[in-house]
Amino acid sequence: MPCRGVRGATTAREDSREAILEATRDLLTRMVQANGIAPQDVASIFFTATPDLTAEYPALAARQLGWTDAALLCAQEMNVPHGLPRCIRVLIHWNTETPSTQIIHVYIRGAEVLRPDWANVSVPEGGAP
Repeated sequence: MPCRGVRGATTAREDSREAILEATRDLLTRMVQANGIAPQDVASIFFTATPDLTAEYPALAARQLGWTDAALLCAQEMNVPHGLPRCIRVLIHWNTETPSTQIIHVYIRGAEVLRPDWANVSVPEGGAP
């Protein structure tokens, strides 16, 4: 079975534990709903956060959602002068037969500017597109 990458990004309203976890949970929920991802099919998830987010690890949000078997890793995003502030990026490594052309990448809360070509899909909170 192939392993596909599912990308997503969001922003936190501030550098607080609650804001980071809420934004990350929202993003992960939308990514799962948009693609029909089952937690047991996730090999790993790589999270990055911009240097202005230090109050909590975004990966904790995945644990709070019950993702206890997937390998999770957090890293700091590069500090690029024109980078999007308070940004959390996610890369899910998903074991799936879904063709890469059918994967929905989710960019929300101002992060649409990072990949305007992938930001066309609207994934409402709590529901698939």
